[in-house]
Amino acid sequence: MINSRRIYTTLLWLLLPYVFFHLAWRARKQPEYLKHVGERFGFYPGKSNKPVIWLHTVSVGETRAAASLVQRLQAAYPDHQLLLTHTTPTGRAASEQLYGDKVLRVYLPYDYPFAVKRFLRHFQPRVGILLETEIWFNLIHFCHDARLPLLLLNARLSEKSAARYASYPNLVRLGLGELSGVAAQTEADAARLTELGAANVSVMGNLKYDIEAPSTMLELGLNLRCNMGINRPVFLAASTREGEEILLLEALKQLDIPRLLIVIVPRHPQRFDEVAGLCARYQLHVQRRSEDQPVAPETQVLLGDSMGEMFAYYMACDIAYIGGSLLPFGGQNLIEACSVGKPVLIGPHTYNFAEASRLAVERGAALRVASADEVALQLRELFSQHERMTRMGRAGMDFVRANRGATERALALISNTLITSTSMH
Repeated sequence: MINSRRIYTTLLWLLLPYVFFHLAWRARKQPEYLKHVGERFGFYPGKSNKPVIWLHTVSVGETRAAASLVQRLQAAYPDHQLLLTHTTPTGRAASEQLYGDKVLRVYLPYDYPFAVKRFLRHFQPRVGILLETEIWFNLIHFCHDARLPLLLLNARLSEKSAARYASYPNLVRLGLGELSGVAAQTEADAARLTELGAANVSVMGNLKYDIEAPSTMLELGLNLRCNMGINRPVFLAASTREGEEILLLEALKQLDIPRLLIVIVPRHPQRFDEVAGLCARYQLHVQRRSEDQPVAPETQVLLGDSMGEMFAYYMACDIAYIGGSLLPFGGQNLIEACSVGKPVLIGPHTYNFAEASRLAVERGAALRVASADEVALQLRELFSQHERMTRMGRAGMDFVRANRGATERALALISNTLITSTSMH
């Protein structure tokens, strides 16, 4: 088993040149990838004098999902410093927007032994919390070596990912076995993690259900809607991925809904200009959200080229399609749209949110479509059935309320872990 981790580490060393190439390549569209590079190798400028609670939130989705947990931890442990680690610049930016200077934020180091050891020595956290599917074998091992309790919370593991991990049984069993505890989103996630070797596995639900729309975003959403036109039908394509926009625009150009405004919010900011160019090729009149102007009556597409405003977009729309689900990307988070009472459309590919998608469809909060043409068909029907739209919106809010409570369960697990850790030291 030890050899399997050594082989893994050797492969990481062989990939080191690619790491620099990857950063340079990503920096072509996001220059932020070349900032704070030292942190990715364990070199950090500052630290706190307080005891540290460390929470790893990879990118935007995890950072936003952790909001309720961050707030509860800050309230429960005012004498501790919360450290958030990220992998992407957009995750780091989301952290700055959400939490300001109330947390420390750095990049998690790459999984090289020297970098991981430097990170742990520098911050000396009392407890570590990984969210969702962040399984880094050297990180887990050296936390275990240092007797630092490390939890995997809000854990999810699709059948596809479980099959991939099962190809490396010794490495994965050792890594998962060295975690202090695992709390999965669903029974199915818990079963897959247990089968791969995780111990102390419980089910906590999904933190994303506990997200509350900030009042500033709700107000911004109402202002956005005023700018769009109160009486215009508004369709939101949220968190779209590459290849989806062209499918939607092809299908929607046949749609005869007077004054329809299509709002497209690409998942990745580096694609804003690409999507604007695509709309131009379709000879559509486009405005950008970043212009912060009232939407002209002749505007057909509003490009959501702003960060951290997804709740506002959901508030402003009538119907939302959740991106990453028409093509096999696994889908994005539909819970936020449901929580503010909007009817939701999802495609066939929702394995990243399998349980939430299934429940939303069962509760009547979401409709599953097989294609972009079916998106257009459902829009035509829904916009002519306002009572049905209202029922779907209410079902969405009920569905979200019924599944809350993950934050409370996560906090209890963290508190118990901290108590046990303190008593051992």
